[in-house]
Amino acid sequence: MALIDVMDAIYQQLDNGNVVVGIYLDLQKAFDTVDHSVLLAKLYNYGIRGNVYNWFKDYLYNRQQFVSIRGINSDTASFLYGVPQGSILGPLLLLIYINDICSCVDDATVKLFADDIKFIC
Repeated sequence: MALIDVMDAIYQQLDNGNVVVGIYLDLQKAFDTVDHSVLLAKLYNYGIRGNVYNWFKDYLYNRQQFVSIRGINSDTASFLYGVPQGSILGPLLLLIYINDICSCVDDATVKLFADDIKFIC
């Protein structure tokens, strides 16, 4: 659906005789740089409160991981930033984190999908 919207915006501008510029960004390490406190504040502002808010807080904070190869385990590392990649919630939480970028750009069509951003001017 996003591709159809982008193509429609491009064709509409071309039909009006305008020049169209597209800027495509892929945010490097986007999933790894999400600030938990900022994300939780945005969730709260969107009306996520109570038990659901606490669930997201527990989901984000105190995450740990280690690597195990042939029974040998690395040290455990804690994560202060980021959302789990490969999870169902990861792309959704990233979109919530960056979705206000659309309000920062005037006179452009902005489409977001996970860590990809398309600006059509």
